[in-house]
Amino acid sequence: MIEVKGLTKRYRDVTAVADVTFTCAPGTVTGFLGPNGAGKSTTMRMICGLTPPTAGSATVKGVPYRRIANPGRHVGVLLDAAAQHSGRTGRETLALTARVLGVDAARVDRMLELVGLADKAARRRVGGYSLGMRQRLGIAQALIGDPSVLILDEPANGLDPEGIYWMRTLLRDFAARGGTVLLSSHLLREVEAVADRFVVIAGGRIVAEGAKEDLLSRHGGTRVRGEDPAALGAALTAAGLAFRTAEDGAFLVDAAAGDVGRAAARAGVALLELRRADGGGLEELFLSLTAGTGAAASAPAVEEAAR
Repeated sequence: MIEVKGLTKRYRDVTAVADVTFTCAPGTVTGFLGPNGAGKSTTMRMICGLTPPTAGSATVKGVPYRRIANPGRHVGVLLDAAAQHSGRTGRETLALTARVLGVDAARVDRMLELVGLADKAARRRVGGYSLGMRQRLGIAQALIGDPSVLILDEPANGLDPEGIYWMRTLLRDFAARGGTVLLSSHLLREVEAVADRFVVIAGGRIVAEGAKEDLLSRHGGTRVRGEDPAALGAALTAAGLAFRTAEDGAFLVDAAAGDVGRAAARAGVALLELRRADGGGLEELFLSLTAGTGAAASAPAVEEAAR
């Protein structure tokens, strides 16, 4: 479990993150979304103990990250793939991480194989790696301690389509085994494919949080058809649910599918179709939530301005 409560970060008179609260439960992938400068990276750095908060708290597995003994055995973190030592080889990088964490050296080869950096790639210096290869190495570092929590900031940057599919499968398998994933990414379609929940931040504040299906259905509405259209329309009206009629006779309701289904059930109306309407998916939801909010200054920019 990751629990964030009222996290706030101010640099003099500039607020980068304001009263951010959310949770990430075991067995789920949470997509942490927002425009550039919205406060995502600052929030993740506060969760990982790299940036001290002005107010609020963040815990991982019930305690602040800094109080976790040997944290790499419990929490895998990838915040900046470019931060790796360019003079070491991929194998040396992972071997050193394994020694620091007290992990069996045999796990190094398993992780290199898992992320597709075995053999020649493992012997190359990191300075010669592409961004995608650095991302794969960073994911291997995050996983080498066999953690139960992953915190990943833009891990898909630089990955080709095959690599993005590989990462999606990896994260879903990790969550299926009971792991907790907090994932920040600008690749909205990929986040929509892999995440169970969304947390959307804009201007340093949370503007939406919830299960994927709930947020998307709330935005796009619900498409429903019944055996008796008149009775269905009366049931929706009685429940106070606004709707309009589509060209094929189905009703498009401005409510979640659960609310529509319950209204029909109370009236005894048999349904022929009940599904989320096509509202443009996560991309349109994201744009509608973040349009005109402005961006909070990024942590490095604000720190520089505060000097």
